[in-house]
Amino acid sequence: MMSSLFMIEGEDFYWSEEGYKIFTEKYLLKRGYCCLNGCKHCPYGYDVKTGEVKTTKENSHKE
Repeated sequence: MMSSLFMIEGEDFYWSEEGYKIFTEKYLLKRGYCCLNGCKHCPYGYDVKTGEVKTTKENSHKE
């Protein structure tokens, strides 16, 4: 499924001044899971210092 692998610069990611690819919150939500790497725009509440995912109303999955 090629379309799910295609990313749009400026929408799904942008480049830092140091040359790193920074994923946007929109892309991380589209991906559907937390990678536990402490992404700058992590919508899942992962705290790299504690190693915990903080569940909030905004980032919890509706069943």
